[in-house]
Amino acid sequence: MLYVLSGVLARIVSNSYLNVFQKFLTNNGSKPSVVNFYTYFGLSILSVFLIPFFEIELSSAILTNFAIMGLLGALGNYFIIKALSIGELSSIAPINSYKPVIATLVAFFYLKEIPSLYGIIGILLIIFGTYVLYDNNKYNKKAIFYRVLALIFSGSEAVFIKKIILLTNIPTSFALWALSGLIFSLLFVLYSKHKLAFPSMKYQGLLILSVAIMQYSTNFVFSKINVSYALALFQLSTLLSVFLGINIFKEKGLKRKIIASLIMISGALVIILS
Repeated sequence: MLYVLSGVLARIVSNSYLNVFQKFLTNNGSKPSVVNFYTYFGLSILSVFLIPFFEIELSSAILTNFAIMGLLGALGNYFIIKALSIGELSSIAPINSYKPVIATLVAFFYLKEIPSLYGIIGILLIIFGTYVLYDNNKYNKKAIFYRVLALIFSGSEAVFIKKIILLTNIPTSFALWALSGLIFSLLFVLYSKHKLAFPSMKYQGLLILSVAIMQYSTNFVFSKINVSYALALFQLSTLLSVFLGINIFKEKGLKRKIIASLIMISGALVIILS
């Protein structure tokens, strides 16, 4: 249990700071699709040190989940960066509390993980928290839309990551995740026709490191507990993201955002009781 809690803590901290680095990069003029590509490119290089690719025995099940995971992951990461490029970190971070809801629904159909009454109560709390967060209507609707899209894609992706872990192991699942994301993020760059100008070396390097820690710790926790439980625990990063947005980017509305975040986090944690 101590190792699981350590993995959750590593995931919480790294997830919050990677959003900060993503926002720094886009604030400096980097395109979301380019940041997305270089992130997966760096992660793919790191994954070479985790597992020799020639040892992976590919099956039709692995290839299917590989393709779906890559598409969902690249889309989710792209829209997160897109949302951060035009919206406040402290305003869009609490939306991440919906991820256990998405994962619970997908996991119900794909992994046969059945939610309970507590899960439904948790969902209602998260919805109520959203109402509190955006009650004054002073927010960037386009940024919220992009963040919701990212949530849907990344929440669904989590289920396929779990499936890859069940079919392989943690290092292999990380390598396959990075490679699949690289393939689809490259397709996005080619489609957008953005030039692959390398972003800030400092922030891009910190972003790659943060995402590597985030994803590896995520895969480790997924290997130990249910997807919906893990994602519920991860929502504790929401409070840290709110504080970082307020302190680093001088965003407003700390009290309301903290109250809304606490409500939504409580809803995510209630899902654990299911």
